[in-house]
Amino acid sequence: MRAFVTGGHGFVGPYLLAHLDACGDEVIAPEQREVDLDDAAALTAAIDDARPDAIYHLAALAHVGESWADPARTFDVNAVGSLRVLEAARRIDPKPRVLLIGSAEVYGPVTPADVPITEDHPLHPVTPYAASKVAAEYLGVQYDAGFDVPVIRARSFNHIGPGQSGRFVVNDIASRIVDAMKAGGDAPIRVGNLSARRDYTDVRDVVRAYRMLVDKGERGQAYNVCSGTDVSVEDLAHRLLAIASADLKLEVDPALMRPVDVPVMVGDNTRIRAATGWTPNYTLDDTLRDVIAAIAG
Repeated sequence: MRAFVTGGHGFVGPYLLAHLDACGDEVIAPEQREVDLDDAAALTAAIDDARPDAIYHLAALAHVGESWADPARTFDVNAVGSLRVLEAARRIDPKPRVLLIGSAEVYGPVTPADVPITEDHPLHPVTPYAASKVAAEYLGVQYDAGFDVPVIRARSFNHIGPGQSGRFVVNDIASRIVDAMKAGGDAPIRVGNLSARRDYTDVRDVVRAYRMLVDKGERGQAYNVCSGTDVSVEDLAHRLLAIASADLKLEVDPALMRPVDVPVMVGDNTRIRAATGWTPNYTLDDTLRDVIAAIAG
């Protein structure tokens, strides 16, 4: 399979590129050719020249909290950027399958009665990031129906692993723990909302899901990519402390709290399992151990 990947230099990108290569795919990433994804003409030319069988559209501004600082830029990169990719895809023949990487944030606030969330749950974005992802999704729906571009939509829940930015909760807490241990003190570990519950999947399982969706997913369909299990931030932090053998306390820092924080987010992965046979291979503790090891060096 000839694959074109945007966002190859992000957190997920290198894992996806390595996985596709291991699967024997011929992989083209526009970053390798100095293509500016803000340049619609250059992107169209790159995709036209590549003639891929599949496009994995990873490129995005992915930090939910930071989207509040610049909603316009978030929308431009995530929604308009997706439009540019879809427009380029529709101009080549045969048209490639396009995997749009969305987010569980599109579901918005849910109650305990709503979980686990299925793909049929109403979309209710409450952050600039989530709104941009809803827009990107529905551009995909329109291009699939109106321009015959085979689009598959992945709604990814939290994915974690070695190498993720410290701006995200698991690597943020893990980095604070490792730094505290190296400093040799007993200062508390600053954290945000400890009660928030999220569905975490190892990034190495996530990229497996993406390729399986491109290979076996139904065009026009949306798929949750998730473990199906929710864990609180407090539980995550205590697991990381135990793995690091660190006897440190947690301290909530109001500066780390978000303006709007969904209390619980856990998905139903029945649809992706039925379509592709995908299931996660890594346990949460496997991933947390690898995160700590990578940060500790």
